[in-house]
Amino acid sequence: MQNAVHQLPCPQISVEEWLNETANASKKKSEQELKDEEMDLFTKYYSEWKGGRKNTNEFYKTIPRFYYRLPAEDEVLLQKLREESRAVFLQRKSRELLDNEELQNLWFLLDKHQTPPVIGEEAMINYENFLKVGEKAGPKCKQFFTAKVFAKLLHTDSYGRISIMQFFNYVMRKVWLHQTRIGLSLYDVAGQGYLRESDLENYILELIPTLPQLDGLEKSFYSFYVCTAVRKFFFFLDPLRTGKIKIQDILACSFLDDLLELRDEELSKESQETNWFSAPSALRVYGQYLNLDKDHNGMLSKEELSRYGTATMTNVFLDRVFQECLTYDGEMDYKTYLDFVLALENRKEPAALQYIFKLLDIENKGYLNVFSLNYFFRAIQELMKIHGQDPVSFQDVKDEIFDMVKPKDPLKISLQDLINSNQGDTVTTILIDLNGFWTYENREALVANDSENSTDLDET
Repeated sequence: MQNAVHQLPCPQISVEEWLNETANASKKKSEQELKDEEMDLFTKYYSEWKGGRKNTNEFYKTIPRFYYRLPAEDEVLLQKLREESRAVFLQRKSRELLDNEELQNLWFLLDKHQTPPVIGEEAMINYENFLKVGEKAGPKCKQFFTAKVFAKLLHTDSYGRISIMQFFNYVMRKVWLHQTRIGLSLYDVAGQGYLRESDLENYILELIPTLPQLDGLEKSFYSFYVCTAVRKFFFFLDPLRTGKIKIQDILACSFLDDLLELRDEELSKESQETNWFSAPSALRVYGQYLNLDKDHNGMLSKEELSRYGTATMTNVFLDRVFQECLTYDGEMDYKTYLDFVLALENRKEPAALQYIFKLLDIENKGYLNVFSLNYFFRAIQELMKIHGQDPVSFQDVKDEIFDMVKPKDPLKISLQDLINSNQGDTVTTILIDLNGFWTYENREALVANDSENSTDLDET
């Protein structure tokens, strides 16, 4: 064994080489130690810094969660949980509203705390008594008895009082808005603060039995009535055609007031005729549709629609209607017809002007130029020849249109120009309807005739 060991080769190395290797090894060791020390220091300072931020920003922990993922279609249990949670929430909100008994008690307290002197028949109350009533009315009324509300209702009373009736109506309106919002929210299937077309259809369908003015409607007509009513909401409140409307927008517009006006059993005939949601109005619109549908296939062709109104709309305009609007094998259904009617019957409204402007903008440039105006007015001139009338010069009409609208760009008329001018209804009528153009062209003679007729009536 010793011999084997002695036979192993022994490397030849000098003292100088050994010292160099030892120095290099110690140098490498010191570099590694430096790196370790650097990492230790970094970890130490980073931990102190991070710990310090935690200590000085404890309020970060109190930020509430603001995003909750909506459950997917296949997550049935989560969807049911969400629906039940929303129902419980809405019930709680409903209980927070004043009921009839509490409203009667509020009226009694307000009447009891009238502030003299009495001027006329209007009962008034000053701020001091206003606060006293607020203390006695209970916690549900607290939100109404604020300085802000009092100042909002304070007008010209020299004693610094507000009308008790105006305040009570303010409270009633607020309660009604909250009740209606809760009622609409029950139909908000998505729970996102908006109603889809089917949601609003369900709401109105279930509302029909509560509206005495609709008692005469046959149940077979309910689906057509609901379609007629819903279309007005979506035509005016969903201009981008997203298929949904914010509940806030429904509450802010007057349409819901018009619809709920049908609760009045003694609603006048005039009010019913001007209310889109009334039974006579809905039957009128649907009756017109049936009368136009000569082949009784439930749809309207271009030829059938041409008899709408005074039957004097130009073929060019009707061509554009069927090019731009939704049709089925070249024919229009009742829903598309309703959009058409709403646009033509409300030409002063921005949504209606937007509808017609899109039809007039044949080049899809976002504005009307001389070419566009001439394209449509040429059809008016042709109809005038057919009816034995002398055609009017396009140059004269073009100058009148630009004078009426006064667009920002003297060569182009944008939709906003048309809306801002308050002449959009006149301009669009001139371009699409011979009867409308004739009325505009002879407006001075018609006014003179009206004046003569009224004078004759006064003399008799």
